[in-house]
Amino acid sequence: MDEAVEATTAQAVPAALAEPVTPVRPGWIALLFTANVGLWLAIYAPIQVLLPEQVQSLHRADKAALFSVVMAAGAIASLIANPIVGAHSDRTTSKYGRRHPWTLAGAATGAIGLAILAAAPDIPVMAVGWCVAQVGLGGMLATLTSAIPDRVPANQRGTLGGLIGISQMLGTVLGALIVILIVTGISAGYLTCGLLVVAGAAAFALRTPDEALPEQFKPRTPISTALKQLWVSPKTYPDFGWAWLTHFLVNLGNDLGTLYLLYFLTDQVRYHDPQNGLLILMALYAVALAVAGVVCGTASDRSGRRKPYVIGAAAACGMAALLLVISPTWSLALVAAPLLGFGFGTYWAAAPAVLTAVLPAASDRAKDLGVLNIGYSLPLVVAPIVAGLVLGLGHSYPALFALAGVASAAAGVTITKVRSVL
Repeated sequence: MDEAVEATTAQAVPAALAEPVTPVRPGWIALLFTANVGLWLAIYAPIQVLLPEQVQSLHRADKAALFSVVMAAGAIASLIANPIVGAHSDRTTSKYGRRHPWTLAGAATGAIGLAILAAAPDIPVMAVGWCVAQVGLGGMLATLTSAIPDRVPANQRGTLGGLIGISQMLGTVLGALIVILIVTGISAGYLTCGLLVVAGAAAFALRTPDEALPEQFKPRTPISTALKQLWVSPKTYPDFGWAWLTHFLVNLGNDLGTLYLLYFLTDQVRYHDPQNGLLILMALYAVALAVAGVVCGTASDRSGRRKPYVIGAAAACGMAALLLVISPTWSLALVAAPLLGFGFGTYWAAAPAVLTAVLPAASDRAKDLGVLNIGYSLPLVVAPIVAGLVLGLGHSYPALFALAGVASAAAGVTITKVRSVL
């Protein structure tokens, strides 16, 4: 425990560090949901549609490899920003709260990066713009994720987790609808995403409370020392380590299965209208994810059990990948998409409860969640590298989906090693 916290244990624990016991209200949930929709829209509308289209317009022959380079660069930026912003927010004593100032700054930085992408004339500028965007959006992810252990009681986290999963998919689907059907042009699509992420962040930050951290509870160790302590030893905290690995594997499987769908429909399936085909698959995925998130999130909270849902999620995601290994066709994609959505939605129904249950200390919630969120960011580095090799050298989408299935299945094994969660 930090020395500053030890020195004040005789005092009442401030609201910013206390374990929440009062259920959050629908209004607060709606605003957090809105901010998350804006965040995921700004991340996945570029990933699913704008970035691959922009790369294809600049270098059609090498589109898969160059898209992988841009994606990996941005993911590395997000991977670094997430725990660093989290660690700084843990120490923020602003009268406006610990998290909200960073949420707004992250959204603004993300919008600037998207504006750079809107004007990018070549691949290097695209990479710079996506890195700036991912720094901001990665920092925003750190603070929005921290809202759950900061304010949501443990027995409400399954329901909130299901809604977070739905917000991710809703943001993805709305983003695709906006940039494909409503806003014409790649540049306009980026700028629209930037405006929406700022609007969502502002609505949450300006209309919800964020308890300030009293100065006497601020950790006294230098921030440079805290950043050196980003490493959370899996030997000392084995449940934290296994939960991180599970989070990484589930997200890796999902990314390998979804990031290259537009190119899959274009080059493998040869669907007559790849963009509309992508919208159809994403809509099926979204409906299944929403159903799973609501049903399984509520059931998980009522039972108090989380691991069975993660195991079931891993099985569903693995089966979806297997279908496309057996037959990478449009008809099987129509079955695999909702199955994958149901699996990923089931995972998110349990994931926040699992991840927040293994945090080492309340004073480092955002920093430690930032480390756990590397399990989201790192797959966005690994998946493009793997996909670039598999598609660049072997030109095999079934091989790519096979790797997605292996990663998902492995998550069903690693979650069983978490002992402190039922």
